[in-house]
Amino acid sequence: MKKIYTLGFALLASASMLAEPAPAPAESNSEAPTTEKPKFEVKPTGRILLDGAVFCSPQKEMFKDGFGIPDARLGVKMKYGKWDAKIDVGFAYGKIGLKDLYIGYSFNPEHNLKIGSFIHQFGLQSATSSSMKPSMEEPISNTVFNDSRQLGIQYEYSGKKFLATASMHLEPSSTTYLLTPNQFTHEGYGIRSRLVYRPYTEPGKMLQAGISGAFATPQRNGDPDTHDLFTFKSNFPTRVTQVTALNAQVDHAKNLFKLSPELMASYGPVALESQYFWVNVNRRDGRKAFVGQGAYVTLRGLLIGQNYTYDAMGGGIATPAPKNLELVLDYNYTTLTDRKAGIYGGRLNDFSATLNYYINKYVIVRLHYSYTHTWDGPAATPISLNAVMARLQVIF
Repeated sequence: MKKIYTLGFALLASASMLAEPAPAPAESNSEAPTTEKPKFEVKPTGRILLDGAVFCSPQKEMFKDGFGIPDARLGVKMKYGKWDAKIDVGFAYGKIGLKDLYIGYSFNPEHNLKIGSFIHQFGLQSATSSSMKPSMEEPISNTVFNDSRQLGIQYEYSGKKFLATASMHLEPSSTTYLLTPNQFTHEGYGIRSRLVYRPYTEPGKMLQAGISGAFATPQRNGDPDTHDLFTFKSNFPTRVTQVTALNAQVDHAKNLFKLSPELMASYGPVALESQYFWVNVNRRDGRKAFVGQGAYVTLRGLLIGQNYTYDAMGGGIATPAPKNLELVLDYNYTTLTDRKAGIYGGRLNDFSATLNYYINKYVIVRLHYSYTHTWDGPAATPISLNAVMARLQVIF
């Protein structure tokens, strides 16, 4: 945790120094036009999620009905000319932690650079934050095969027809553990990229296809000097109670490759989103490589509202306008069981239906039903869960 706060102060100090413009050379012509100095802007940010859930399951003892505040955040955004920065602190499940912490620079409207701790782009789900997923909770495949915030640097090109990103980052534990200088040489690292072709992006008529790819070295396994593990894990899709649905720990790992093609299409008030995940972990000592897979398909429709619109920088559908009512149907399949590798992380089917009412740009109400079934995994018997959930969400 000390490392996180030290990094935060360092980034803020860097931002303040970079924001100071160099002194302008003396002008010999007193009538020459002067350039207006950019303004320093500070904007508070925050969110709070209020969730309630009722569960029905043959394993009812594992899932307790109730209410919760799964996410509360407070932060600040800063902007000075082409520079911007963000610090976000969150409170969840009785713990306080640092969320986004980065500095960004815009060379022009199409080319941007970001450095710090944030979620690097990898597929459609990286276009929205965790609280803005149209299905209320993100598809399990994305939870398992994508990554949370990572310390690194990302370049993004956002043109009219193409979106491209390239990232270099450290393993997620680099923002959690305080590592000594000699331990940094053992820290896991990775690279990733997202490429998107988007021939149509006008409101009510959108189409894009893309693919993301990544390479990573093993992550921390107990002792900070030991990096030979990849963990793929997800809870059941509810935040009121936390119960593990899938869990695969791939030891003796050498490296990881993953690919994820994506597709998004929208016409008028109807939209389709889909993504497939393929992950391969090569292992040492003659052990078989581990392969995990998953996919989801999401069908969205505006019951009240006219057209979906596009988010160019995120590469996906923008949040619907205030007063819109949306129905979202989602199906997800994920497998972390690879018999050839001798790893039984489990298989999962999940179907959900969500109603989203966008009251205004700050407040959203969600009503959600999901059926989740897991088998062939850590639990001795299959587990089935019917969940009815509601959420009041305030975000600014």
